Amino acid sequence: MTRSFDDIGKEEIRDLLGKGWLTHDGAWFFSVCNEYGVKEANRLNKTAIKSMVPFEVQRLKQIMAFDERQLTNVTEIVKFMEEGMRLILPESVLSKYHFNIELPNILQWEWEKDECFAYKGMSRMGVIDGYECGVMYRIECWFESLGLKFESNVKLDNCHMHTRGRCRGQYKFNI
Repeated sequence: MTRSFDDIGKEEIRDLLGKGWLTHDGAWFFSVCNEYGVKEANRLNKTAIKSMVPFEVQRLKQIMAFDERQLTNVTEIVKFMEEGMRLILPESVLSKYHFNIELPNILQWEWEKDECFAYKGMSRMGVIDGYECGVMYRIECWFESLGLKFESNVKLDNCHMHTRGRCRGQYKFNI
């Protein structure tokens, strides 16, 4: 028997929508890469991310009833990030990255070895050598859109999983 919308759980719906978005994002990048090359695909990807994130963050704040004045410490930043990501990403992605708080103003992040969805997708496409990380760039754009001042110990000019064998870093917040 075919299930109706009302029969499908919210986790299944979130995963369906999240996977659809990831598929579109990868197909878009691959199409641009084939037409204009990986360098131009990276540039256009970052331009699109930067212009999309303010809308995304505003919508997340609305649905979460979140006020950025709550962002007074790294614990609150992590809470916003984790809950926001739970709304937009499929479980298959959520279980692969980790945030940890170190000291009062440092957020550490890490993707499990070889488990970043972008790393996997760009490797399958054959463009990993030239790919510049759009995943963590998007996270940084979230921080900027929330009005947070931060420093990073990682430059996002390549895929760290590919070039270093691991993807991790720190953000130090000026809060």
